[in-house]
Amino acid sequence: MVFSEADVAQAVGKLNRIRTEIAKIIVGQQDVVDGVLICLLAGGHVLLEGVPGLGKTTLLRTLSRVLRLRYSRIQFTPDLMPGDIVGSMIMESDAAGTKSLRFQAGPIFSNLVLADEINRATPKTQSALLEAMQERTVTSGTTTHELESPFLVMATQNPIEMEGTYPLPEAQLDRFLMKIIVGYPTKEELGRIVEYSLHREEIQIDQIVDREEILTLRNVARQVLVAPHIREYAVNLVMATQPNTPHAHPRTNKYIRYGASPRGAQALVECGRVFALMQGRMQLSVADVQAVAVSVLRHRIIPNFDAHAEGETPDTVLKEILRTVTAAAA
Repeated sequence: MVFSEADVAQAVGKLNRIRTEIAKIIVGQQDVVDGVLICLLAGGHVLLEGVPGLGKTTLLRTLSRVLRLRYSRIQFTPDLMPGDIVGSMIMESDAAGTKSLRFQAGPIFSNLVLADEINRATPKTQSALLEAMQERTVTSGTTTHELESPFLVMATQNPIEMEGTYPLPEAQLDRFLMKIIVGYPTKEELGRIVEYSLHREEIQIDQIVDREEILTLRNVARQVLVAPHIREYAVNLVMATQPNTPHAHPRTNKYIRYGASPRGAQALVECGRVFALMQGRMQLSVADVQAVAVSVLRHRIIPNFDAHAEGETPDTVLKEILRTVTAAAA
């Protein structure tokens, strides 16, 4: 499908209206809001890390109201079972007393799923969620149930109180399209948050689009052009994170144990396309790739002991890579 300039302008207008409506509830955190929208339109999932009380739950609930999507929240705890997420078979009887099995769908059967404090559940329960995220299906017995599109899982991790938690393995972190760090609000933003809490009336927000329009926006984003030199730039960024290879960055060889996988290069292009559309352009640029690179790659590289000893993080290494890796001429 080829979209006209009018279609593109309409898509950009809807995206701006969505961001405006969310801003009525979420004060600041524009990078976080944009990141979640990028993952939704790129067809991926997002991992948010931040201390409690920064509005992560409120963000997804607000997004569901603005987009007219079904929303569910799963509070992860050590005793949560896989069936509590994906659903299970239950026995029921009819009027004649005949018994039969029926699949009772779990909270994963929503468009927007908040997996709150995912690192507090056991690996068995985490894997049930991650399988549904990857396959977009749930199998019960001999029947496979499709998850409705769009489907976004926003998982959260609490960086404090790590006792009794089960951190996600690095291989499973790779299934998230982005990892976004949610920081504290500024003094001005905190003042606005307190001011909002003093008003008893509920803030009214408009429903901007529905499910079908979101899928159309996703198709528009997939029409964003990717020139060969931009594709090569994304590949070069990923190759620069892989230690002990010909294309590795010097800081990579010093501080990184494992680099980004091919999924990282794919994610750079897909997220960059949506970011370009949000800026009103239908051609991916180097700046678009750079804008999403840290959020796309920070959870795909594993620091070594020297990095921990010297206070280096994936973010510091990635920022140096972005500063030195250049794109070939078009």
